Amino acid sequence: MHPLSKSRVMALRQCPRRLWLEVHHPELRQDSPLAAMVMRNGRRLGRIARLIYAPGVDSVTIDRDHVGGEDAETQTRAALARGVPVFEACLRGARMQVFVDALLPVDSPPGQTRWRLVEIKSTTSVRSHFGDDVAIQVHVARAAGIELVSAAVATVDSRWCYPGSGDYKGLLVESDLSPVAFAADEPVGDWIAQASAIADAPDEPIRATGRHCRRPHECGFLAHCRSGEAQARFPVQWLPQVQTKRLRSHLADPSCRDLRDVPDELLDPLQQRVKRHTITGTTYFDADGARAALEPHPLPAAFLDFESIAPAIPVWAGTRPYQQIPFQFSLHRLGADGSESHEAFLDLSGDDPRPAIAHALVGACADSGPVFVWNRSFESRCLRDLAVAVPALASPLRALDARLVDLLPIVRRHWYAPSQRGSWSIKDVLPSMPGGIDYGTLDGVHSGSEAQEAWLEAVDPATTESRRAAIEASLLDYCRLDTAAMVHVWRVLGGETRA
Repeated sequence: MHPLSKSRVMALRQCPRRLWLEVHHPELRQDSPLAAMVMRNGRRLGRIARLIYAPGVDSVTIDRDHVGGEDAETQTRAALARGVPVFEACLRGARMQVFVDALLPVDSPPGQTRWRLVEIKSTTSVRSHFGDDVAIQVHVARAAGIELVSAAVATVDSRWCYPGSGDYKGLLVESDLSPVAFAADEPVGDWIAQASAIADAPDEPIRATGRHCRRPHECGFLAHCRSGEAQARFPVQWLPQVQTKRLRSHLADPSCRDLRDVPDELLDPLQQRVKRHTITGTTYFDADGARAALEPHPLPAAFLDFESIAPAIPVWAGTRPYQQIPFQFSLHRLGADGSESHEAFLDLSGDDPRPAIAHALVGACADSGPVFVWNRSFESRCLRDLAVAVPALASPLRALDARLVDLLPIVRRHWYAPSQRGSWSIKDVLPSMPGGIDYGTLDGVHSGSEAQEAWLEAVDPATTESRRAAIEASLLDYCRLDTAAMVHVWRVLGGETRA
């Protein structure tokens, strides 16, 4: 019999095939950078939670990475007998083992300690599947003889502002899930029985891929499952901005896999364009419309891109959870005569980068002319936040925000190539244009998530100087390509580079 854990039962709730693969072929799992970041956020939040829930009091944390299952359970039992808060508590019962983020004692008669269970999540809201998650833990805790008073999930309060000095009181907000979790003993027992049967089955269960592969989490076995399926030549996943109920309903039909299976009357003009030019293998370019869209924004002009970090747990005083903190920018300039220049800024000090980047940016930008960006909302939010963080520069930063011109909607209206596969990411648009460059040619950093990972490594005191220098070069190359890409796109749209 294969041992069960909470994660395996939750895998069953998403897909029996996922559970079987987790047990028998975990090497096939391909976790995304986002999944790795979520796990890292969860670990750090767990450490902060101990400061919040047990400040200056006796408590026990079970080191689940370095203690075997039986030892972890023994250590947990010893801590529970003492009636102290236990973090990463190892409980065994109902044919499975779980680790509980926090078991906190409540006022009870001596020798009759009762507990409240808290599951800690790095999200900023309570998700629908959290009830199942907590119900499984409650079921096992009761089977292990733990008397629970309540069960809650603690999530991150995105409105909370970090005061500094390691004071994280107020970061977490609890939601009571006791009514749901305490009433779920029977269904949880059924899930455990089903999970045990699936885990012990000799053959992999077959289930076609679909929407369940990404709900509530993107499954790391998606590539494996898709490899055994006949692939559509023009997958419906390439349709952009699917919003209407009629279209969503049609796409939910398993028989609808190819763009040719979708009637035109269900599609808006943009989606029809994607379908038509993808199937015919032709490029759409409304050159006159593109030039007209750019005409109100003449040279001289700048092209701006930020790279940022958004810590789940704020690092610098005055910042909020998941607030985008820019640590780097690239700025290309085109003079009135079309001459090109470039300036860059990158802060790897580990200190709050906002004052330095604000001063560098204001100094690098001229007082007038359009500043082209890709997806204006991001750069605009960064500039507005910088204006608040560095009030001495609030006026020029807000003036810079007012000059932003978004290239993305202009490209979306006037350009589409089949190689974009329904995406208008700059990384997909650039190689689709004549003379464009593929981001895959970069050495080191190829995406925004990789840039965040690289920055975190660079500011880590344990990182060597040679490694930090290599990361610096990769980050500068990557961010420079983002603004060089916008310049290239601008030249194509304006007719300077023939398409």
